[in-house]
Amino acid sequence: MTAFADGYDPGPQIAHCGAINLGTKDLATSLHFFGDLLGMEIVHREGSTAYLRGYQELAHHSLVLTEQPESVVNSYSFRVRRPQDVELFAAEFERQEIETVEVPAGAEVGRGTAVRFLVPGSGHPFELYYDIDKPGAPEEISSKLPSNSSRRRGLGVRRIDHFNVQTSRETINQAEGWVRENLGFRRREYALHRDDTTVLASWMSVTPQVHDLAMVANSFGKTAQLHHVAFNLENLSDVLTAADVLRDYDVTFDLGPGKHGIGQAMYLYVLDPGSGHRVEIYAGGYLIFEPDWEPIKWEREAFPDGLTWYGDPFVFGGDARSLGTTPSAVL
Repeated sequence: MTAFADGYDPGPQIAHCGAINLGTKDLATSLHFFGDLLGMEIVHREGSTAYLRGYQELAHHSLVLTEQPESVVNSYSFRVRRPQDVELFAAEFERQEIETVEVPAGAEVGRGTAVRFLVPGSGHPFELYYDIDKPGAPEEISSKLPSNSSRRRGLGVRRIDHFNVQTSRETINQAEGWVRENLGFRRREYALHRDDTTVLASWMSVTPQVHDLAMVANSFGKTAQLHHVAFNLENLSDVLTAADVLRDYDVTFDLGPGKHGIGQAMYLYVLDPGSGHRVEIYAGGYLIFEPDWEPIKWEREAFPDGLTWYGDPFVFGGDARSLGTTPSAVL
């Protein structure tokens, strides 16, 4: 078996969500939100850029905050399974005539060489990397648990969980199909538009989670949009505690708390007061281990239960809380 495993090459693969680089107009306020309130460790700060991680993340960072004039997403990054996979993915993209850029080691502090490209059909800036530092936490916040990078502090963000991105209805089939066929994401749950052909929303993963990446049709025809980035807490009651605490700090709630039927996780959507980016505080959810998993299709009559199993319901028709997106956009 060992000899077989040594000779088998599955090709390049994505391992998990790595980090998101968020532009913010007010770095100090964003750092207070993510660092002091959510409890993420500020691993490194250099000028107008700060690097943060959750208390169970051993890698250098999962969040980069960059102070800049516009609050846009600079990159979504994923770690690959092997060092050679960065180069193998780059070669495949070149074969497909997808423009790629090599991001040199250290351009993002603590991270090795990455390949950067725009997702065909959606225009989202993805980066793939393997090498990343794993620094210890300062003694004053270090944990006695070796599986933790630091002590649990603030509201206790454990790790980055998933990205929810949007592209236009005209391009979503191309983009969603491309990330499945070329990056290895598996469709776990999904819904289609009335034509029963065009994707309304798709929840995909490369791990046992229901989704590491969700892709949703934007009802205004926009591409390259972030709907939210999700950070993981330990349990459902932590989400309720977060709601109680954040209300006292006048953090704007976007939706929740409640529980999704799709994925079965507890949610609370808030806005980072420094950047305005939507952040989902997320806990629970089921895991998928079956190799022959069949994607679950949500029919229109059952879809409300998928969006909100209980709690603050989603409203169809693009009200202020869904920011003009399709009803599923905040999952």
